[in-house]
Amino acid sequence: MAGESTAKTDTSITEHLHELVLNSSDVEDFLNELAQVSARNLSEPGDEMLCAITLLRQRKTATIASSSPEAKSIGRLEHRFAETPSLTAFTAQETVHAPDLDDDGRWPDYSPAVLAKGVRSVAALPFRLEGETKAALLLYSRRAHRFGGRVLKFAEDFVSQTSLALRLAVRFAHYSETAANLRATLESRTVIDMAVGIIMAQNRCSQEDAFAILKTASSTRNTKLHDVAAAVVNALGQGPARTHYDG
Repeated sequence: MAGESTAKTDTSITEHLHELVLNSSDVEDFLNELAQVSARNLSEPGDEMLCAITLLRQRKTATIASSSPEAKSIGRLEHRFAETPSLTAFTAQETVHAPDLDDDGRWPDYSPAVLAKGVRSVAALPFRLEGETKAALLLYSRRAHRFGGRVLKFAEDFVSQTSLALRLAVRFAHYSETAANLRATLESRTVIDMAVGIIMAQNRCSQEDAFAILKTASSTRNTKLHDVAAAVVNALGQGPARTHYDG
């Protein structure tokens, strides 16, 4: 039973998730594993709980992680409608519980779609994250009134316990993406600077004039400035330009 496993799982879950933060290649990998950990710890023998996690970040498409393909299919419905349990949970920053969707009128478009997939009860529990980033653990059951007081309390404790690991995963993902964007920018800048230097040498002109020539070629060919610059560099026959980093 979920309640009976609380004491023995607190430390082991935390340690496991912190290892996942360090070992996961990206935040989606971490979320999928977190959804599976959630399903294992919140389900009961003979009564599997379907778990999904939805993550919303600025300027990013919504990420849906899940404990199974079926859970992912149901979780995607969270972003097909204007009113859903996860959006309600995001707004209120508190647990949202529908004991029986058949008798719940809060989400008139969402509920029939979820009921059609055989789900009767839903719970959405928001993680405590930073800034504008929002995430929620979504629990689905084919049985009405599946999430009683004891089960819901255990789920809330679980989300509280795992929120720190998710905050770290999101933060690491942000740093990794920022570093990748910076690297791409530096590489693009290197190619453009090399092309400008080549044009200066070939045309015996100033840096400003060389850059203007490059921009004119980009506009005339309707091609990105970086691609035109790369063509200029490659035309020397020395292979593509490479940016070198120390460390």
